[in-house]
Amino acid sequence: MAEREERSKTASTGASGLMRPPRTRLDQPKSPRRRLLPEYDPEAFGRFSERIARFLGTGRFIVWMTLIIIVWVLWNIFAPKDLRWDEYPFIFLTLMLSLQASYAAPLILLAQNRQDDRDRVTHEQDRKQNERSIADTEYLSREVAALRMGLGEVATRDWIRSELQDMVRDMEDRRIVLTSESDEGDRGRATRP
Repeated sequence: MAEREERSKTASTGASGLMRPPRTRLDQPKSPRRRLLPEYDPEAFGRFSERIARFLGTGRFIVWMTLIIIVWVLWNIFAPKDLRWDEYPFIFLTLMLSLQASYAAPLILLAQNRQDDRDRVTHEQDRKQNERSIADTEYLSREVAALRMGLGEVATRDWIRSELQDMVRDMEDRRIVLTSESDEGDRGRATRP
């Protein structure tokens, strides 16, 4: 028993006697690290930013923002003194508008970046589809050219018809020549007794 304890001490301290940190096991996953920042789903946050950016780009947003500013200014001018929260230079209104702009600008940029990424993927897919279409068109063009060249060597109906008509004419010419020669031969025999 004492020997076993001695071995475990020497295994954890090593030959030098210094303590080594415990070995990490490679067959087990690491324990999750603590993070200072909260975790969030980037896809959900991106969709949220797109919705906000889409709303900020509408006329409805401009109308609501204008109404809020008009109500704010009128309230802080005409309301009783103890109910006003932002006096004439409207410093708090300026601060609120700056805060709204400081959040709106990055959200709009995030939405634009996501749209750019989607456009890039769509453009890449369109480019690949166009390359496939061009390759298919070139292949079909080569096939049509090969068929035309092959048809140039094939006897067509018109060519066969013209060849047959030429042969019939040649045969008729030969028959006429043969019949005229045989008529002359018959005439020569008839004149000879």
